[in-house]
This record gives sequence, structure tokens and C-alpha cells, in this order.
Amino acid sequence: MPNYVPFKLTADTLPSLSGRITCPDYDRNTLHPRIAHVGVGGFHRAHFAVYNDDLLRMEKSDWAIDGIGLTEGDRKMAETMDEQDGLYTLISRSAEDEQARIIGSIMGFHFSPGGARELCELIASEDYRIVSLTVTEKGYLLKGDNRDLDLDAPPVVHDLQEPENPKSVVGFLFRIAQKRLAAGTPLPTFLSCDNIPHNGSVLRKIVLQYGKLVDPKTADVLEHSGCFPNSMVDRITPGTTDSLRDYVQEKWGIEDSWPVVCEDFIQWVVEDRFCNGRPAWEEAGAVFVDDVTPYERMKIRLLNGSHSALAYISYLLDHRDVDRAMQDADVRSFVQKYMAEIEPSVGEIPGIDLKDYQRILVERFSNPAIRDQVLRLAEDGSAKLPNMVLDPVSELLSEGNSCSFAAFAVAAWIRFLKGADDRGEMIPVLDPRAEELTAAAKACDNSVRPFLELPSLFHEVIKQNDSFVGEMDKWFQKITAEPRGALRALLEEHEAEEKRK
Repeated sequence: MPNYVPFKLTADTLPSLSGRITCPDYDRNTLHPRIAHVGVGGFHRAHFAVYNDDLLRMEKSDWAIDGIGLTEGDRKMAETMDEQDGLYTLISRSAEDEQARIIGSIMGFHFSPGGARELCELIASEDYRIVSLTVTEKGYLLKGDNRDLDLDAPPVVHDLQEPENPKSVVGFLFRIAQKRLAAGTPLPTFLSCDNIPHNGSVLRKIVLQYGKLVDPKTADVLEHSGCFPNSMVDRITPGTTDSLRDYVQEKWGIEDSWPVVCEDFIQWVVEDRFCNGRPAWEEAGAVFVDDVTPYERMKIRLLNGSHSALAYISYLLDHRDVDRAMQDADVRSFVQKYMAEIEPSVGEIPGIDLKDYQRILVERFSNPAIRDQVLRLAEDGSAKLPNMVLDPVSELLSEGNSCSFAAFAVAAWIRFLKGADDRGEMIPVLDPRAEELTAAAKACDNSVRPFLELPSLFHEVIKQNDSFVGEMDKWFQKITAEPRGALRALLEEHEAEEKRK
């Protein structure tokens, strides 16, 4: 390993670093911040920012990104982006190789956790053409089966009282639209990059729900003239660890406070509905389509749903890394069979062989170079499972299909939520509804019915399906008694059923 003199990653040190790692070869001083992105986490910096960086390297765009932080949780990223001039190290890894580069497409970061009055003025007055976001599903503040805006959420309550100084993403976006229209300047495109079915449509719905309470006239114009394209995003991106920071410094001689590691696979499918221009991201590999629905359904149900399905039983089996879990023959078989069970809910996808797609997913999950964390996949289950797992299950049950592997996955989630394993060791439940979920899981004894009564989780078609609920009851009891034995019993039952067919 080379013995480099370490440099702190900044714009001033880029010339010194260019001899050891791939650095931006374009003049960042000539770029124009045309994109404001809310939620600059690891995924955005491994995905959207990379597509934009690729285009800059091709000299086919001069659009840069400015990051936006609206919550106190964004403070560390704001400090890091400021200290490093928006630069960071990206490590992409396959099972056999890795590539490292410095990404330079993020130019600035605006942090406003106490209310975004001045920030709205800035975004509205400057020539930002796109306002995009990656805030995870919980950032949308949804409630109920209809996924409406939660008007009782504290940030929304605040914004309804002080709409000119918003704290929520919805209030922020609407205030920008309000000020743009008042000034007679073009609206930006509002681009969601979150793992939510019909993410742009959901964003449009809740922005309009909020807007009609605050300023019906602006909401009416936005309803008819606003652009909220749906998109499907995909790249496995584990959280940044101290060991990754140490690795980047030891191997590359770069002091980077927040490097990013990701798999070598990347995908972005976007509806081509932009009202104020866009870069030619298709030159960098993005796919533009008229309707993203089939692609997002495939990804959310097979990739994200399988991630959630494997997370809880894997943790109960003492696996902490996803690739190690996938080396467990029982877990690997479970994941493969879960995907096969869910596949009929996906339908046909233009240009995609679903069997091949599932095979590639198993390979991606098994990538030992990524070391994705099981607990990362287990986070925010109350936001993830309803659309990633329970939506397809509802459809399959309505069509008369059995869903034994999905019933097992949900039962494992409930067992996980009890907050302690069978040795009494604490299980960290990282979920905005953690207290409520844990209390309901602990109330489950001979039946999971207490858990099913939690609001905004289970569709009626699930709660009223005695066969599926019976499967959940059965597997919950077996998992509680002995997780390994329960998983093997499931696989053996399936094998016996296949032989009877």
C-alpha cells in the first residue's frame, strides 16, 4: 500500500491529490448551481450526485448541485460539506474490485434547521431549475392507508402557522413555488429520489394538500403547471463508518470526514417531465421513460422488500452483515423463495427478465466488499414495510395466492420489535414509531392480532385473511421459540409442498 502524505480533502488540496486518485478534471469555478437537493446523505452522494459528476466529466453540462439541510440531523453533513468544499471520496466495490474517485458535483450546502425563511428567498430568487430530495419516506410525513399528509405532525403544524418560515419539506417546496409564482419566474421541477411508489405523485399530492390550506390560488397554479416526475433509484449504499474513514486515509492519504462506499451497480429510471430544463443525464446512463411505474414496482417489491424480509430473521440469527447473512444457506434460500413468491405482483417489465433480475439481486446482496449492515435494512420498518411488503401481499391475497414467506418475514419483524433476543440482549429498534411498535409486539402472545390493530400499517385485506394471519401466528410462535428451527421448518414445508405439486 502506498505511503502517502495525508491531505485534508478540500478544493485547495485537489491538485496534490490528483496524482493518487481520480479527481474532477473540470473547472468547478465555471459551474452553475441549478439543482437544490434536500437530504444530502450517503445515497444521494452515491447516486444522483454521481450521475451529475459523470456528465460534468464528459463536458456535457455545467449544472452543479447545492445541498439543503432542513433538520438538526443535517448539521454534521453541513459542517463536512463546508469544510471540504462539497468534495468527498466515493468507493464503489464489486466482489472482485474497487474504484475510487473524488466527486465534485456538489458546490455548496445551505443549512437552516430552525426555519427556512431566508433559504426560501435564496432558492426562489436564484436560477435553480430543479429542487430534488432524498429524505426517506418518514420525511414525507405521511399517514393512513391513503398516504395523506399528516397535518398533526409538528413540522406541518408549525408551517401552517408560519408558512413563510417552513420547517417541513412540504412547506419548503410550497413556499418556493409561492415565491416563484409571485415574482413571475418559472417554477422549478420538484424531483423525488426516494424509495416510495409513485414518489413524484405522492410528493405532488401532499404539497397540494398543504398548499390548499395555506394559499389556494398558488396551489391551483401548481396543480396545473407544476412538474413532479416519478423516478426509480437503485444503488446499495451502506452507512459510513470510522473504519471506512480510516481506510480512505490509509490507502489514499485522504482525510475525508464523510466518504461514501457503495456497490458498483447503479440504476436511475426517470419520467421525462421537467418544466424548466434538465441536464442530459441519459448520457451518463440514466433512463428516461414516459411511465416509471413498472420499474419502481419491480425495484421496491423485489429489492427493497427482500431487504426488509431478510433483515429481521437475519438479525435474530446473529448476522450483522448482509453478505454474511447471505452466506447462510437457509437465509439465502429464504430470500430466493421470498422473491419468487412476490414476483407475480410485479407483472411484466419492459426489457427486463425478472428471473435474471432476481439472480442479480442475490449476487448484489452477497457482495462481500460492501459489508452492508443488517440493522440499516431493519431501520424504519413502519415506513418501509407497508409499501415494500404489505402492498404486494395485499394484492396477492386478493387474487387467492398464498404468501407463506411474506407471513414469515412479517412475523420475524414483530419478534424483532420486542426489543430483546432470546438471550435477553437488547435489540436496537430504530423507527419513528419505536415505542408504539415495541409495546404492540410485546402484547403479542398466542396471536399477532394486537400488532395488526396498529394504525396505518396493515390493509384490511390482510387483517381479514384468516389463513395469512394464521400463518403469521404460527411463524411468530416458532420464531420466538427458536429462530433457526422456524426458518428450516418453513423451508422444509415449502419443499414438501413443491413435491406434492
